[in-house]
Amino acid sequence: MTRFASLACALILAAAPGAHAQRAPSGPPPGLDGYVRQVMGDYEVPGLALAIVKDGKVVVARGYGVRRLGEPAPADAGTLFGIASNTKAFTATALGILVEEEKLEWDSKVISVLPWFRLSDPWVTEQLTIRDLLVHRSGLGLGAGDLLWWPASTYDRGQIARRLQFIPLSTSFRSAYAYDNVLYLVAGEVIEAVSGQSWEEFVQSRILDRVGMSGSNVRHSAAEGGGNVATPHARVEGKVRVINPFDSDNTNPAGGINSNAADMAKWMIVQLDSGLVAPGDTLFRPSTARQLWTMVTPMGIGRPAPELAALMPNFNGYALGFNVKDYRGRKLVTHTGGLPGYISRVAMIPELRLGVAVLTNMESVAMEPIYLRVLDHYLGVQYDWRTAWKTVVARADSANAATDAEARAARDSTRGPSLPLERYAGTYRDAWYGDVEVRQEGTGLVVQFGHTPLLLGDLQHWQYDTFLVRWRDRELRADAYLSFTLDPDGKVAGARMAPASPTVDFSFDFEDLELRRVVERAP
Repeated sequence: MTRFASLACALILAAAPGAHAQRAPSGPPPGLDGYVRQVMGDYEVPGLALAIVKDGKVVVARGYGVRRLGEPAPADAGTLFGIASNTKAFTATALGILVEEEKLEWDSKVISVLPWFRLSDPWVTEQLTIRDLLVHRSGLGLGAGDLLWWPASTYDRGQIARRLQFIPLSTSFRSAYAYDNVLYLVAGEVIEAVSGQSWEEFVQSRILDRVGMSGSNVRHSAAEGGGNVATPHARVEGKVRVINPFDSDNTNPAGGINSNAADMAKWMIVQLDSGLVAPGDTLFRPSTARQLWTMVTPMGIGRPAPELAALMPNFNGYALGFNVKDYRGRKLVTHTGGLPGYISRVAMIPELRLGVAVLTNMESVAMEPIYLRVLDHYLGVQYDWRTAWKTVVARADSANAATDAEARAARDSTRGPSLPLERYAGTYRDAWYGDVEVRQEGTGLVVQFGHTPLLLGDLQHWQYDTFLVRWRDRELRADAYLSFTLDPDGKVAGARMAPASPTVDFSFDFEDLELRRVVERAP
């Protein structure tokens, strides 16, 4: 849900050449603790949790580092981290349980359960199924509608779901993969309508409690509850520091679970055992496991950086809450998760009954060299993932810096705005988001998103009728361009926005806004 956009492409494509075969060992990787600490040092990660399961048993469930930078409390097997979009597998599993109970079918129409639900295309609305909610093929664009909840907004879950009808589709139905979060929110509404329990109540009682995940919880807001919780961190303006956790519960079905190494080990064992929680007792049937792990939406296969070349899969797609692809000839069931200050990876090779979960309280790719080191260990191969990832990240950082520098060099700051600043002030309305206000404060302009308190920023003139929005909350790291459009009479008619850097997370979907100036009619 992750400067997660810049990480996402690399995480989807990652791989490595030049591995040397050896006999696959049975125990954990030698020198694992030292290796993990080295990787944490590479990316200045304060705290990390690692779980490894093999053949139905917990091999490793432990924490590393500290919960909060500058404080001594250690991260341990019970320390909670936001697992973000790794929550999506729990939502898919919840729906699988309801399918088994014959309360719905995977191919039931969404409007048969939620008669009020609408997308912008009436035909797609009629055809959209429960399965479609989970597999990123609805026609919505990448992250479309995320500004309805990200950063935390005043909209509630039902209001967000109902406003999806105003978002134009980017592609035809079921023709392309584009990751979204908002339809998992709708999936949560389906679970409530069918079960009579909220998503939170259902997942807590019907999944977490059954699996024995006694330390985990189902709310974003619980990350602020104190106790054995890892504090989120990020690099803000060049320095790693504590940041505020994402605390809105609107999108818990897409990313709200907080968990730990001990509990994630239990979760992976149940998944790898096709739903078995105890002898003679199942959370779900093997048939549901096959549904969860069967590709529905193909995803593109691009050519990754040379250092990551051999992970390039032969197949790659999205199943129900999981990404499925191949790794070194084995099927890999995996997903990443990203929230402000929390990044995670869950990866399972069903054929080996092997699972790895890495949870971190720092925005970085640290989980990648760690989980890949573990997979390679059990596959009996070796590769220097730590060096490979450091090289790739350094190259990506340089490329992003070059892009930012090119934008600054191309700027024509001598071309001032067409109008006096006060003429740009007013209310602008987008059909799906709502109102955005531009007002004059002192000698400058300020923009405020009407339903998102944190989206308050100062407008700095860039060139022509384009301004750079610098958000006052610098933790957002999402500065954007705001470009005003004029009508033939020279009056401001509307505005468009775009991220000001490739490092801006895709959930800041500013580019999807079509802001039209609200003209007050004379009485």
